[in-house]
Amino acid sequence: QVQLVESGGGLVQPGGSLRLSCAASGSIFSINDMGWYRQAPGKQRELVAAITSGGSTNYADSVKGRFTISRDNAKNTVYLQMNSLKLEDTAVYYCNAGAYYRGTYYPGDPWGQGTQVTVSS
Repeated sequence: QVQLVESGGGLVQPGGSLRLSCAASGSIFSINDMGWYRQAPGKQRELVAAITSGGSTNYADSVKGRFTISRDNAKNTVYLQMNSLKLEDTAVYYCNAGAYYRGTYYPGDPWGQGTQVTVSS
């Protein structure tokens, strides 16, 4: 079982940047596909970005060109670099260990506690 701990959230002005980190422990991190989700107040949790164990990535249309997901298997950590942040990026961001199947990312049971990202002027 993988345990996940997110960090790096905070308050940032529109146009600013943040880098989220998700530290994983308790399993063989390098074989897991990983995803970042977010949930804004009153909205469903949505997949923002995902990365395969081999490093292939996919993004939601709303963040393409602004967010970058990456992983460092030596550190058991996955990152989400967020640039050109917008007001609508405000949400709690969650890390997840899941799996790709036929090109679609499916979330697994391990979720982090979430980290708040607030974009405000």
